[in-house]
Formats: sequence, C-alpha cells, structure tokens
Amino acid sequence: GFTPLIEARQLALKLNVKKVWIKDEAQNPTGSFKDRGLSVAVSLAKELGIKKVAIPSAGNAGGSLSAYAARAGMEAHVFMPRDTPRANQVEAQKYGARLTLVDGLINDCGRLIAERKEAEGWFDVSTLKEPYRVEGKKTMGLEIAEQLDWKLPEVIIYPTGGGTGLIGMWKGFSELEEIGWIGSQRPRMVSVQAEGCAPIVRAYNEGKDKAEPWLNARTIASGLRVPQAVADFLMLRVIRESKGTALSVSDQEMVAEIDRVGRLEGLFFCPEGGAGVAALRGLKQRGWIKPNETVLIFNT
Repeated sequence: GFTPLIEARQLALKLNVKKVWIKDEAQNPTGSFKDRGLSVAVSLAKELGIKKVAIPSAGNAGGSLSAYAARAGMEAHVFMPRDTPRANQVEAQKYGARLTLVDGLINDCGRLIAERKEAEGWFDVSTLKEPYRVEGKKTMGLEIAEQLDWKLPEVIIYPTGGGTGLIGMWKGFSELEEIGWIGSQRPRMVSVQAEGCAPIVRAYNEGKDKAEPWLNARTIASGLRVPQAVADFLMLRVIRESKGTALSVSDQEMVAEIDRVGRLEGLFFCPEGGAGVAALRGLKQRGWIKPNETVLIFNT
C-alpha cells in the first residue's frame, strides 16, 4: 500500500490533458495491486484460525496469496490456467504454494476449488467470494484522495478483470464522504478490457445489468483474461452511477503504449497498465475526456 502517485507530465502534454497521474501499484511487495486485498484476506483468515487457503489465478494473485500465506504459516493452494505466464507459476511455487495447472481459464480454476474446498478444508479467497479482499483494494481509493489533497480527479481509468479494485475504490469514496473528508464530487469511472475478453464492455454497451460469459477469451494481459466476473453487476452499477464508460483495446495497442510510456516517463508498464493508457488515448480522441481534466491511470 501507499504506492507512489506519479505525475506523467510528458504523457499529459502529448495527449493534451491537464494532468495525468499514474498510481504505480508495481511497487507493492510482490509487484502488483493484488497485495492489497490478499494481505487483508490472509490476515483475517489467520485471525479466524484458518489453516488452508485456495485461490484461482490468471497471474499475480497466486503469487501474492502464496507470499502472505507463507508469512502467516498457512498452506496455500493455487490453481492457474496451464498457459499462465511461467514467471507467475514459479513465483507461487517459490513461496511454497501447492500449484495446480488447469486446462482451461480462471473460471475453470474457480470451479475446481468450489468443488473440492469443503472436503479439503480450504478457505476460498476467490474474487468477492469472501468479504475481505475488497476492503484491502478500497485503500487505493483512500490513498488517491489523500495523495491528491482530498480532491479527486475527474476520471479514473481502471484495467478490469475481476473488478475488485473498481468496486473497492467506489466504496472508499462513499465512506470518505460519510466522515466529511471529501465532498460529493466523484470521478467518472472507466473500465478498460482487452478486445479478446471484454464481457463488462459488451454488457455496458448493451445496457445490461449482468455480463454474459465471454467465449474463447484471449489476450496477452493475463490479468484481464477473466471471461466471467462474479461481481459483474456491481462493476456495471459503479460505471453507470459515476457517469463513466467501458471500452476495450487491442493487445497491439497495449504493447505500443508500454513502449511510449517507457520512453516518455521512464516507467515500465505491464500490459494491463498499457491498456489504461490506450483507453486514455482513445477517450481523449473521442472528446470524452476534455483538455482541462485530470485523469488517473494504474500500473497494476
């Protein structure tokens, strides 16, 4: 937590936007924003006397859970699609997790955990299958408010897989208003997904309250390869309540933005972070984001 908020001056200049802030979540202990939710989930699980935890993961969540479970002296079981990047697989194993590779997607991994958890005695920490991860992800919203002196940006662009962060930030903003630390002004929340896996974007465009599963999900951004999110209805509600939007970008656009941000700002983005920049570029070109607005994006 309390990752740096970096002003991307050159990127803002190139895109003709008042300010662009980058919340660099890569500086969390295991290198991703997954640490926020999973540190809380494991801490509460330990307090409740739980000995074994299990998670489906398309990438960083597996390593994060494994690290915190190791610190807590708990047994971790991680289920990953077989084609998950090798680095993510090795990370989980090096932290002592028991890794199971699955021929399928993250939803198939989650299904296997659900089928076995009762017999195995696992606590299922799948996205929004327990109440604690969203509380950890909420801290992104609290930090953004504090780091910007309690004045929120006009737009927040969030790369969306399971969507816990989107929901958590929105919850955090409401709680800050309740205690009088911020006013009623809210950012327009933008969900960006990959063209090869965009169930939330499709549901938003079709005016639906829930998203249908995305078939044959494919993208280089493993964190965005979530064909069906448990909290789809909550994400869609946040987007609409905030007067935000949802859009998809191609893998090629993500890769191009990684190169541009590296050259302009000296930051090395993950593909999911590149998706956020591609969304910013596209929304600015459409006129949805105005030149006098402040935008916040994430390197997740």
